[in-house]
Amino acid sequence: MTPLVPASGKKEIMSRPVIGITCYVEPAKFTVWEMTTALLPYNYVDHVVRAGGQPVLLPPAGDPAALAGRLDGLILAGGGDIDPARYGETTHELTGNIRGFRDDAEFGLVRTALDRRIPFLGICRGLQVLNVALGGSLHQHLPDVVGHPDHSPAPGRFGRMPVRPVPGTRLAKIFDAESVEAAHYHHQAIDRLGAGLTVSAHTEDGTIEAVELAGHPFALAVQWHPENEDESTLFEALVRHIRP
Repeated sequence: MTPLVPASGKKEIMSRPVIGITCYVEPAKFTVWEMTTALLPYNYVDHVVRAGGQPVLLPPAGDPAALAGRLDGLILAGGGDIDPARYGETTHELTGNIRGFRDDAEFGLVRTALDRRIPFLGICRGLQVLNVALGGSLHQHLPDVVGHPDHSPAPGRFGRMPVRPVPGTRLAKIFDAESVEAAHYHHQAIDRLGAGLTVSAHTEDGTIEAVELAGHPFALAVQWHPENEDESTLFEALVRHIRP
């Protein structure tokens, strides 16, 4: 995907709804530097801009939940595994990349977004944070459950699997298709469903691939990676809900 660099002035930027996107804090190398960095794959930013939003990165530092009132929408991005202690389980040997400070920040953000009824899109880890925040749990290593590695075939390589939207859900209305080809990169998925959530898509092997929250204006989360697609369908749906 070619990054879109906006050539807009202040007036156009101010007309765009402000979409906060959570991000990683990890060691990274760029130009001549190697250091701890707040970072996010640019595809997230590109899709939000293409959809008509103004992206703002929210690093897991300070109190990002306190900024929620300044946002028009929130995207919880992908990332490492959630600490299983948050859903009452011990850590599986293949659960990893746990960042407790990110868990703290994002669970606070989700609760605030739900309380303030801020339009919300969760992606991969974002779906898992939403589910656990509402009392749900996770399968810590999905191949143990489904018997194959296709949801995360190799490090740094997306799997391609179709997901089936559940008729009548918001997700089904957004895509208007019986099946959606999707990029997958996750070794965990929903086990016990969080309170108030409705399953809105799954794969052929029964894995829950999307959920939405009844009674909220727009609280939708997917387990796959729409930021890795050419189309901006879900990002457009988020922005369209904010500014029809």
